[in-house]
Amino acid sequence: MSGATHKQVQERMEGALEHLKRDLATLRTGRASLALLDGVKVDYYGTLTPLKQVANLGVPESRLITVQPWEPALIKEIEKAIQASGLGLTPSNDGKMIRIPVPPLTEERRKDLIKLCKKHGEESKVQLRNIRREGNEELKGLHKDGKLSEDDVRKAEAEIQKVTDQYVQKVDQTLKKKEEEILEI
Repeated sequence: MSGATHKQVQERMEGALEHLKRDLATLRTGRASLALLDGVKVDYYGTLTPLKQVANLGVPESRLITVQPWEPALIKEIEKAIQASGLGLTPSNDGKMIRIPVPPLTEERRKDLIKLCKKHGEESKVQLRNIRREGNEELKGLHKDGKLSEDDVRKAEAEIQKVTDQYVQKVDQTLKKKEEEILEI
């Protein structure tokens, strides 16, 4: 029984780590990344549609994103959506393609982004601790029902703590990598 609890805890912690990675991918660094445009939705004939579903996206250079709409009539809508996204990007078009230069970050903006990274990291760690607590409560419930001995519960709790420590370390590594990326000039 404790094996199923252990597996469930590990899967949920992996999900929390993946969620952190997705959140960090949307943060703008000095480098162009298509993940920046993940949240941009375009008014496509009255329906808000993700940008990647109405255009080809590319990163030909480290500081440039290109957007080539499948329908040229969408160029103005795409430009409006990018400007309204709050990313601080200024698109320009040549009638067929939209080019989005990614300006280098200021020192102040880098510090703000690092604070935001740390906030996301702390939220992830809280989530990991909550998952650990729920797993331990489930083990205690199994002990109460007589399905696990007290020794088995202690061993399983130690395993869950070990997994929690591993995932906290992975969160720290992910944050460190993102901070280095932000500080890179």
